[in-house]
Amino acid sequence: MPERIPPIIEVDDLRMSYGNHEVLRGVDLRLEAGDVLGLLGPNGAGKTTTIEILEGFRRRSSGRVLVLGQDPAHGDEAWRARLGIVLQDWRDHRRWRVRELLDHLGCFYHPYRAPGRPRPLRTDDLLEHLGLGPSADTQVSRLSGGQRRRLDVAVGLVGNPELLFLDEPTTGFDPQARHDFHRLIEDITRTTDTAIVLTTHDLAEAESLSTRIAILDRGQIVIDETPELLTTRLTGHAVVSYRLDDRRHEHRTPVSDVENVVRRLLLEYPRTHGLEVTRPSLESAYLDLVGTRVARDVSDPRTEVA
Repeated sequence: MPERIPPIIEVDDLRMSYGNHEVLRGVDLRLEAGDVLGLLGPNGAGKTTTIEILEGFRRRSSGRVLVLGQDPAHGDEAWRARLGIVLQDWRDHRRWRVRELLDHLGCFYHPYRAPGRPRPLRTDDLLEHLGLGPSADTQVSRLSGGQRRRLDVAVGLVGNPELLFLDEPTTGFDPQARHDFHRLIEDITRTTDTAIVLTTHDLAEAESLSTRIAILDRGQIVIDETPELLTTRLTGHAVVSYRLDDRRHEHRTPVSDVENVVRRLLLEYPRTHGLEVTRPSLESAYLDLVGTRVARDVSDPRTEVA
């Protein structure tokens, strides 16, 4: 039998408390090589604490956590070299020029490159993918806010990591830069086994990039599904709209019955036109779940939101 490849991330019953305030209440997570996990949740749900524990920047209260086969609380330099991290706030490398900074940082990864892993990404390729090619020789202090954000992403990717943490990676990107960044992530996941943990408030981005969605709410994982299963499971309905005799009609139907509804409409009403099918989105599913829970918590003053 082939040797089983261990998960990139294994988390069992992760708990974190600050004094008497329990922020994480028994989180379980798995992430396999090549997967992209979209970690979603409202503000205060515990996402930042979870990520900091996985990255080795915060010690947990209890639970079992393995990242790349090691406890992140005891990760050494060789272990850290296998990670890529893109934080929300850009790092200040003001005196460096863009290309020389990436060349310099890339050199640190060579001694720790694991056997069989691709070499660190070529600086020029990275600059091209992130739209920083024209700014390659520009001093960091002269970059715009959006360009600095792209540079943050480049710093996280330069070592060609086995596990990449992306925390709101496209904040400040224009539509073209966002499109190019998504293409880069898709290229990485298609050509390597790099695993990615993505936190974002852009639900369309999460739906586009993620192979799995985990929703963290009040310190617990309440959903862990593929985007397709999540939207079907939580919403489960599509809207079929059409025009007939100059009047607009809408029909809400289970996703599994959409084809039958459309076929029946066209057979019974041949003059139907402007037919549209709006399937449930990740955004609608997320709001159905989290919005309902938040509304319930707000209406009940006895409930404390973590």
